[in-house]
Amino acid sequence: MVSANTLASIAALIGDVARANMLSALLGGKALTAGELAAVAGVSPQTASGHLARLVDGALVTVEKQGRHRYFRLASAEVAETLEHLSLLSTTGPARHRPTGPKDEAMRVARTCYDHMAGAIAVGITDSLVQSGYLEFEGAAGLVTETGRTFFCEFGVPLAEAGKSRRALCRTCLDWSERRHHIGGWLGAAMLARCSERHWLRPAREGRALTLTREGQAGFAATFAIDPAVLRIVA
Repeated sequence: MVSANTLASIAALIGDVARANMLSALLGGKALTAGELAAVAGVSPQTASGHLARLVDGALVTVEKQGRHRYFRLASAEVAETLEHLSLLSTTGPARHRPTGPKDEAMRVARTCYDHMAGAIAVGITDSLVQSGYLEFEGAAGLVTETGRTFFCEFGVPLAEAGKSRRALCRTCLDWSERRHHIGGWLGAAMLARCSERHWLRPAREGRALTLTREGQAGFAATFAIDPAVLRIVA
């Protein structure tokens, strides 16, 4: 059983605004330097170093040294999943007025959730895979069917490689903007990588948003029968 003190200490780490901004930036899956995270959090480099030390000690973030630089990333997919769930809770809290803009819409269409895809397109892909009989879910665990293995092979996702990973093959991840599930785990990461290889999606210039391309519009519609209303390109 997790003690109340342990739970409270993790909540306190996430609950600081500067640290929450750092964790949100790392949710994009990229490793960032302390200087980059200081800019995201709006704090001095010295203050950022103190925050990052606490996040590393709390096992929420890991650090990797490369030459003179130190790069920080989320410690695990479980940390990313927890942050995504907290994002969902934040959308159901007290309403606060904040003007929306293209960045908000782009995040809702497609974004990275650590190393896999989230947003309306990701949920549409998941729905299609289940309806086509390629995936079956039991609780949070996903099973690839025999016909699914054929589909993923033809799509260019090498399922044989999944056996080399210690990660779960496929898990559900609750999408904060759609409030439904998209796929995570090894398969979710592999699907995002393959869609990027096909130039269906590309990273936005900054942040976690993924930009849908013209090739992606046609590809997602033909392969997964996603509603054209979902497949909108946001400048």
